[in-house]
This record gives sequence, C-alpha cells and structure tokens, in this order.
Amino acid sequence: MTEITLFLFRNDLRLQDNAGLAAALAGDQPVLPLFVFDDKRDWSPGSASRWWLHHSLAALTADIEKLGGSLCLRRGDTLAQIEDILSNLQVNKIVFSRSYEPGQCAIEEAVYEQWHEQIEVKRYGGHLLFEPEQILTGQGQPYKVFTPFWKACLAQPEPCLPEPLPLKKADFYKGSVASDKLDDWALLPTSPDWANGLRETWQPGEAGAAKTLDNFLQTALANYDSDRDRPDRVGTSMLSPHLHFGEIAAARLWQTIKQHTAGDNKLRAQGMSFLRELGWRDFSNHLLFNWPHLPEQAFRSEFSRFPWKKDKRALARWQKGLTGYPIVDAGMRQLWHTGWMHNRVRMIVGSFLVKHLLIHWREGEDWFWDTLVDADLANNAAGWQWVAGSGADAAPYFRVFNPILQGKKFDPEGDYVRCWVPELATLDKKYIHEPWEADNDILAQASITLGQDYPSPIIEHSEGRKRAL
Repeated sequence: MTEITLFLFRNDLRLQDNAGLAAALAGDQPVLPLFVFDDKRDWSPGSASRWWLHHSLAALTADIEKLGGSLCLRRGDTLAQIEDILSNLQVNKIVFSRSYEPGQCAIEEAVYEQWHEQIEVKRYGGHLLFEPEQILTGQGQPYKVFTPFWKACLAQPEPCLPEPLPLKKADFYKGSVASDKLDDWALLPTSPDWANGLRETWQPGEAGAAKTLDNFLQTALANYDSDRDRPDRVGTSMLSPHLHFGEIAAARLWQTIKQHTAGDNKLRAQGMSFLRELGWRDFSNHLLFNWPHLPEQAFRSEFSRFPWKKDKRALARWQKGLTGYPIVDAGMRQLWHTGWMHNRVRMIVGSFLVKHLLIHWREGEDWFWDTLVDADLANNAAGWQWVAGSGADAAPYFRVFNPILQGKKFDPEGDYVRCWVPELATLDKKYIHEPWEADNDILAQASITLGQDYPSPIIEHSEGRKRAL
C-alpha cells in the first residue's frame, strides 16, 4: 500500500503561500488533501459564511484538479474522519495549518496526542502576521492594549512568505477514497434564495482574493487613511472574508503592500495605516487564543453584572434596519444584502444596540455571526466587546456613538444612506441623517411620512445615552 501524506485544509483555503501544503508537497510521497466540515462544534459557520464556504471549496477543488489532484470532502467529527482515512490508507504524516479558535485548538491537540507516536504530525502557521508566542510583554504575558502590542509587532522581523508551492512536483494521491459531494452539504440557501446580493458583490476563492487585492492597490490604497472611515466611498480593501477563509495569506498582504509603496513616502504612510488594521486582526486573535471565553463572557468581569434589557421588538427593528436612524438602518440593510458592513458603520450599529437599546452584545455578536461573510470568531467577539466597553482595550463605557453626528461626519452628502435607505433618497442632505427635524412641507416634497414611509426613531438619542450611562 502506498504511503501518503494527509494535508488537512482548515482556514487556509488556498494553494499559494500555504506553508503546510508546500511542505507536504515537497516530500517524497503523494498528498491527500482533505477538508472536514465539522458543523456540530461550537460556533459552526453561520448562514452567510456557509454560502462563502461552498464557493470557496468549489474554487479550491477546481484549482487542485488543475494540478491533477482531488479534494476529499468529509462532514462530521474531524477526529473520526481522520481516523477513518487512517484505517483505510497508509498515512504516515498529517500536516495542517494552525488555528486560534478554542475548538480548533482542541482539535489540534487531540490530533497530536492521538497519533504523534505512530505517525509524524506537523503544524504550520501562516494565518496571522505573528504567532501568539512571538508577541509578549516584558513579563512574558499577552498584551491587553493594542498600541504596545503593535509596537512589539513592528519590532519583530517582518512576516515572510513560505517557499513557493512546488507545482511541477505536485504529487497528489490518485487512489480511491470516499468523499462527499459539496452540493450534498446544502450550504447554499434555497427556500428562499436570499444570496443574490452576495453573488453580485463577491467572488470567493483564491483568484477572487488576488483580484480584490489588485483592485485595492489600484483604487483605494492611495487615500486609505482618510477614506477607510467613509462608508460613502470605496475606501477599504474588502479583503476580510478572503482573509478569514485563508484564500490569501496575511504575509502576502504585508509583502505586497511593502513592495507596492516602496520609494513613495506618502503611499508608504497609507500602506502602514492598512497594515495597522491587519495588526488589529492579529490582536483579536491573540486575545482569543489567550482568553478563549472571549466570545461568551465579558473580558472585564464587572460588565457581567450589567442590567441588559430583553427587548425582542427593538432587536428585530435593529436587525431589519428600521430603527429610525438612517446611518444605522443603512448599515443593517447593507449587511443583509451583501453579507458585509463597513467597519465604521459596524461600530455605529454596535454602539446603538448595546448603548441606546441596552441589548446584550451577545445578541449583536450572534446576528453578525449569521449574516457576515467575514464572520470571524476573534474579530467578531473582540469588536462587540470593544463597543460594549467590556473588552480588552475597549472603548470606555461612557463613549456612546451619536448616530446623527456619525452620519454627518462620515457620510456628509448622505450618499451611503441614499443607497441603502431609498425611502430617504430625495431628502436634502441637511436632513438625511435626522429626517424628523424636517418640517412637514419638506417631508412631503420628498414623499415621506414619518412613521409610515420611514420609521420614527425607536428612542431619542439623548434619552438613550443618559439611560446607558
């Protein structure tokens, strides 16, 4: 029986810049690529993530087939599926990329404990810029504040790319092995099919990630520092779902940005602003790795005693984009249609839920988990705890985002609101972020009746702020 290497794909659904896959293929035995959809674990992918996963796996399957291989798909418990393959094939090496989620860390430990004495088990990094063990305080502890964390990152050797994939030497296992059909997993919505907006917006897969990066370099990087906070502009990279699913390596972004901005001081400053945002992604993952209860429990324990309100009606209005605050509603509708929301608006809608409505941040975390194509356990948990004031390096509890002022500052002409809240499209920019301030004649000219065509505010801002404090 032919000896083979088993490569377990996880959150690294790419061929290039994949250290573990390159190492596996550089060996002297064929490689069986495997992906296990273990949807019984905690924090199984939400609906939008499942849509993305389907298309990402379809793209990866096609890319592997071009190299003469095939991706083995299994659904169920990861350890059980590996055990089944080991019982039927002569596997003498298991290789995989590292993850930082508590459940995935447990799987890594179990794989090592169960099989390292019989076969070689190798784990590789590459999902982050820096591994958690690299970035520690002088006392050997993980950082709880971003700025010193990022300074410590910048003091490290720059992230480097692994050896290129040995494509000419790529030797995939050609034997028979039981594999599921991707369509049988039913990851795509059918009744109803709500994914039309996702299809219009995204191209999952490694090729889509490369195209998105190129578009960012050509259109948005030059003004990134000023435009990244403007939801009315195309000012962000749109790479977050590609990064989450590992369709592009964080180190590839680092090296590409450095090369693209070399010799241009102004452009280099924009590039460093973008890399700093990647640093926040690392920071969130480091927090999750060191404090695995981050998605369920307040990082600052005193916030566990906060008197949250149970208000299903208010929660539903927030989810549907019917709060009566245009910038909030625009963000929630963008999320529903595209599976994505601008980061500045994520902070605004998050603050509104937990501060104005006093609804637990876990409710927002769960909604984002189900509706975001870039739903990432570390980023989602850290982001929600940040706006709630309960997290590490969080916004102070007394910071309550004013949705009116936020809208005027970051969507000054109202273009973002007009795009996603068409009921207000003809309203003058003077009132676009507070339509209740317009008199009846102005509202009539815009064909708006508050409470009928567009809802009145669910709560008055100053009242909500005072109640939260």
